[in-house]
Amino acid sequence: MAQQQRDMFDDLIDITKGLSGITEPFNDLANAFLGNPEAEAKEWNPADYKERPRANTVPCLACRSEKSSCRACVKVCPVNAIEIEDGGIDILDSCRKCGLCAPVCPTEAIYSPQKRPKRIYDAVAAAATAYETAYVTCTRALRRVPRDNEVVLACVGDVTPETWFAILMDFPNVSVYLPLDICTACRNAQGEEMLGDAIATAEEWSGRGMGLEVDAKALTCEKSRAFERKEYFDKIKQTTGLAMAKLNPAAAAVTTVSQRIKEHTKKLSALERSLSASTGANSLKRRRVLTQSRQLLLSTLQAHPELAPNVRVSVPECDFERCTLCGDCVEACPLRACDLVGSGTFTVEPTYCTGCGLCAEVCQPGALKMVERDGADLVVPDPEAEQRAAEQARAKAEADKMKAEAKKKLDSVLDRVEKLAD
Repeated sequence: MAQQQRDMFDDLIDITKGLSGITEPFNDLANAFLGNPEAEAKEWNPADYKERPRANTVPCLACRSEKSSCRACVKVCPVNAIEIEDGGIDILDSCRKCGLCAPVCPTEAIYSPQKRPKRIYDAVAAAATAYETAYVTCTRALRRVPRDNEVVLACVGDVTPETWFAILMDFPNVSVYLPLDICTACRNAQGEEMLGDAIATAEEWSGRGMGLEVDAKALTCEKSRAFERKEYFDKIKQTTGLAMAKLNPAAAAVTTVSQRIKEHTKKLSALERSLSASTGANSLKRRRVLTQSRQLLLSTLQAHPELAPNVRVSVPECDFERCTLCGDCVEACPLRACDLVGSGTFTVEPTYCTGCGLCAEVCQPGALKMVERDGADLVVPDPEAEQRAAEQARAKAEADKMKAEAKKKLDSVLDRVEKLAD
């Protein structure tokens, strides 16, 4: 990509940055004398980036049926702090708050409130929008207060493949910072393996590669040129009307980052409304449940439908000769993706189904089995995009019509001129 040529505004930005380097030491000295608590340096505390997970028994596969073989959260826990019995989930006090139990749960029955897929995406989006490179890392790898372009997790394995997929497609300037052998002595033994599997899946789906940094000295923290220019212009515009811009140099630019996140949230909400209007409830009028990871996957495929053949998903397939129409699959489905419609025909809504397999496990006649398919059924039409495309097509048609009429009139005038010349 060709770099944009510098202009006088870039020179002014550099001069401003140089002046701030001179004045900031005096500001720090004044803050020290005045005892400004907001100016005090933050202390590194790994506990600030860890959170005890919460459990919701309603979508938990093991809690919904004794026939479920799912114990993913129990198996991945490095300290055996999760117990599932008597239809409930108990997270013991021995929990290390590593968060690895959350991404392995197919129905998001276990989750970390501050590190849910959408929150992780937003944190990465904020860093990647403002800086040349954004880094995702863990407390063990960083061991210091993170800079604004560093997103710190309890463990790098806490990110789902769907979240990485969305990040890869929207922000190619994101890298993982993980020093060599940093995970060797870590008690979160499966974190590195989970990271590798999740990124490998996301790379296969997207056709793009994730950056990896292993040297702390190579970590940079430079704002992107476009962001700095936007920040500078906004400050000039707001100098006379917004005092916040004078107090906080980044205040004007925060709007840019928040706007990017708001637009993505708006896109997810529009997608959910579209699904809700078409397939949001089953035949029993029970609302289907859309997980956050599935939201991110669907929104990414909506923007890039050409990637659907790369995405592999698992869905139930019914042998109708064996099906007894008992309805156990519909009752067991935690996301209400399964349904019996019409005269009792089994159907599944693939946009909501996460392939947990509980429907097949509870099916006594063995009519259901899980099969792998591509993501063609996950591409949700975008009404707004279709409307914009239709408007552009109409505008082009009108322009072509006007061009044709103008050409016809011009040809007529030229014919008259030639007749007069004769």
